[in-house]
Amino acid sequence: MVDLPKKKVGIVSCSGEELAEGTVTRLAALRVLEQLRPADTVTICLPLFLAGGEGDRAFARFYPTIAVDGCELHCAARATEMYSSKPAASVMVRELVAENGLGQPEGRRRLNPAGLQAVDVTAKRITVLVDELLGKHWDRQAGTFVEPQADSAVPESTEETGKVAACSCGSGIPTQTVQMDGQEVTLIALPLIFEQFRQSRKPPSGTTACELLDTVKLYNPAPDGADEQYKTVLMREYAVFYEKEAAR
Repeated sequence: MVDLPKKKVGIVSCSGEELAEGTVTRLAALRVLEQLRPADTVTICLPLFLAGGEGDRAFARFYPTIAVDGCELHCAARATEMYSSKPAASVMVRELVAENGLGQPEGRRRLNPAGLQAVDVTAKRITVLVDELLGKHWDRQAGTFVEPQADSAVPESTEETGKVAACSCGSGIPTQTVQMDGQEVTLIALPLIFEQFRQSRKPPSGTTACELLDTVKLYNPAPDGADEQYKTVLMREYAVFYEKEAAR
């Protein structure tokens, strides 16, 4: 059975070094990435992002991102929106400091106690946003999170029409571009979804179209009211794929 890629959240943190709040953003992001939600998040390097890093920009186009800024300039949020798409959520350290009545963070290399408190608060806020974006829910009886989809690795695409766009976590993301109302729309994981359905012996049909749409929407945002159009296009593309594979 073909495994589908697991949806993750990209974290873009401020790279400013002239303010203590910039240090807070990086330490908070690191805590989420390494301790709090290591399996659900990846880092997006802001300097590389600005310099034209295609892997980071591709990831930010397909997956939700959280911009973590230190001050009112919102450099991380603005860069993400300029070169990929608007962040799914934004965090600003100075706002969190004010909301929680914390002292002024100080120390660009070694934070003072107020700065360390700001790291804790910022990391917790990022974690809450990650869980919200992934639709995770806490099961009190089991004492664990209920995952919306199974954890899985990303294999190489078996579809010739698909292409692989490198993501910031270093693994390939198979994508396929389709024609939707005269416009090109790139759908992430579509080659793998088609292959999974074929291996499950699901022929092109109305029922399959509904299942395809539900699966595709796990990885791709669909505009409101576009479900029928998406189903038509997905069924057309899947029928071509299905017949091609059957002829092999």
